[in-house]
Amino acid sequence: MTPSLATRARALMLGAALLTACGIPQPVASPPMYAKRAESTQGMVTASHADAAAAGATILREGGNAVDAAVATAFALAVVDPSQTGLGAGGGMVVWNHGTAHADALEFYSRTGADADWARMDSAAARAPINGRAAGIPGAVAGLLEAHAKWGKLPRAQVMAPAIALARDGFIVSPLLARTAEASRAKLTADSAAAALFLPGGQALRPGERLVQAQLAQTLEAIARDGRAAFYEGAMAERTVARMRKYGSAATAADFKGYPVAFQRPLCTTWMGHTLLSAPPPLGGAVPLAALNLLAVTNSVPLGSPTTQGAAAVQILGALRVAEGDAGRFRGDPAYYAVPARGLISPAFAAKRASAVAAAEGGVAPVAGDPWPDDAVAPTGACAALDGWGASALGPDKVAAPRAPRPGGDDDAAWGGSNTTHFSVVDRDRNAVSMTFTVGVLFGSGVYVNGFFLNSGAANLDASTRGPNRYASSTINPTIILRGNDVRMVVGAAGSQYIPTSTTQVAWRHLALGEDPWTAIAAPRLQPAQGRSVEVESGFAPEVYAALRAKGYYPLSRVGDIMFGGVHAIAVVKGTLIGVADPRRDGAAVAP
Repeated sequence: MTPSLATRARALMLGAALLTACGIPQPVASPPMYAKRAESTQGMVTASHADAAAAGATILREGGNAVDAAVATAFALAVVDPSQTGLGAGGGMVVWNHGTAHADALEFYSRTGADADWARMDSAAARAPINGRAAGIPGAVAGLLEAHAKWGKLPRAQVMAPAIALARDGFIVSPLLARTAEASRAKLTADSAAAALFLPGGQALRPGERLVQAQLAQTLEAIARDGRAAFYEGAMAERTVARMRKYGSAATAADFKGYPVAFQRPLCTTWMGHTLLSAPPPLGGAVPLAALNLLAVTNSVPLGSPTTQGAAAVQILGALRVAEGDAGRFRGDPAYYAVPARGLISPAFAAKRASAVAAAEGGVAPVAGDPWPDDAVAPTGACAALDGWGASALGPDKVAAPRAPRPGGDDDAAWGGSNTTHFSVVDRDRNAVSMTFTVGVLFGSGVYVNGFFLNSGAANLDASTRGPNRYASSTINPTIILRGNDVRMVVGAAGSQYIPTSTTQVAWRHLALGEDPWTAIAAPRLQPAQGRSVEVESGFAPEVYAALRAKGYYPLSRVGDIMFGGVHAIAVVKGTLIGVADPRRDGAAVAP
């Protein structure tokens, strides 16, 4: 970018910021795609498939609250987004009750069972199209039903009715499902029942075709009628366990019956006048919260938009690398391994790490900081009132050993980051739910039974963290951002390693830089990669690429419509709910 163009861009951004600060709304062009941006005062659902978002909006219209709508949306996604999620998935959610000013976090991620064989590594199993040893005990159904029982208003059958109809009557296949079915041909072909549905006649599903899943409809009807017992006990559970064990799993009927949903406190930190709430360990809320704090303490707002300003892009990349490096040292089920998450997200710890952001450059891994002193400090203010996630009870001697590097190629980059689904819900009373759930890699472990795929979450456990009765770690970070006691933004992402970086960049652009939510989500993103490499989407100014090179980075172009995360968010701006679905996916924002 020439000096004159750079000066003009900075002036335009300064003018936009002044208009925003003065309360003058900036014109926003409507997205040239179906249902990607919507506004309402009566509620909003944003999800990775239009039918699922419509299911949640229907429940809001019928008088349900945010949790009712979230449960409806999730069960619908289990039907229409099977390469990313399903009844065999695991996940987590953060729930905000506006009336009581109370927040909760639920974890129902994939979990190992009681047998000691869960600790055994089997590298040969990972090479098989169907990998039963990768399948953890699925928690999605248990988590959804317990959330509904605790906070929902409408009957379970009513909340699940839209999902049952989508499975029984069918839905129109989306481009994402068509592409992922083709990409997973080897896995789907290995199971005749899965192949009959997703590769009919040997051809992958095509956009516009109708997919009917009669067996899945029967499974959903049983859950609607009999609740948790229908899925985790009896004939259905026995079939699921038998299928998993056929492909090498150590799962038992007792593991299913005893699956525990973890009701926890959310991670909590104050940031630029907001309160950030996200998923605690072993889920991945620490990285975006730590990165946002780093951007605040390094005075990054005046640098402007990372789309046009090289210094801003370098700063965001540095904050992401430092946050990921600090948090990446700590993983595993916190009942067994020390994870000082409260210290990692502390503004005081971020202040100590500001110099690391300034020093970050390509080819040099940031030296990790020590969050333990800050983990021991109890929060004050909003996070004290909300009783956020507490200090680790274990200590540094229980930290898991470093994870061995994982080899990866272009195919891994193109498809390994494409899995998972996230959705956001806000109702008319401003209760909110942020939820992410996943089958792991595309179509999970490939184990298909009762109309759904089992997850691959157990593969997230490595030689250091693997063992019986443990939740697997994940990058998912369902997040709710408050201003006082009012919801300001509900956000999260899909996409494996792209999840924390996408959430960070979208929240920063909207809340710190004042970009419209649509602009914040549609804008190009950066992704730290191995060594000097940094993945970049198209759409950055030439100055940005030059600035990255000057800092020793090698920009690596990654062009793909489902990469760089799939963010589905709701922002509350002057009393109006603005829902946005990521243009990288097939989702929609739907108001009741």
